[in-house]
Amino acid sequence: MSMPKIVLVNPEIPPNTGNIARTCAATATELHLVEPLGFELSDRYLKRAGLDYWPHVNLRVHPDLESFYHFQQNIGGRLIGFTTKSTYSYVEINYQDNDWLLFGSESQGLPKSLLEACQYTAKIPMPHSSVRSLNLSVSAAIGLFEALRQLNYLSSSGLQSDHH
Repeated sequence: MSMPKIVLVNPEIPPNTGNIARTCAATATELHLVEPLGFELSDRYLKRAGLDYWPHVNLRVHPDLESFYHFQQNIGGRLIGFTTKSTYSYVEINYQDNDWLLFGSESQGLPKSLLEACQYTAKIPMPHSSVRSLNLSVSAAIGLFEALRQLNYLSSSGLQSDHH
């Protein structure tokens, strides 16, 4: 079954990645981390935020952007970069099963070269202009759940295993 995937490029704060891992475990979503990371995967804060869900996370770590890009090209699917610089709201994207939802580091966002490689970019609109962005783990959850909602993966009894 093909589902959207979450990609964190150079995440810096362990609890954010741990929270995203927990969301990925809950939704059976692949989590891809692109190094360098701002922490070790053995970090206790990372483990604490992910609680005991790490065994349920389909995790793949890529040593650099080039390795990730090569991996992604072999599998296929669109790159959708989440950035405050986009002109499109995340709800205006028509998500597909094989999309890759990309999120950048907490301090830098996605690299310009990667944003240029994305087929689409999306932002989470902020009505209050003094707030630049949401927490990374919140943003990833918002983007993922919108994609899953559009693709009818969600039902009242939980995630659909065979939505087609």
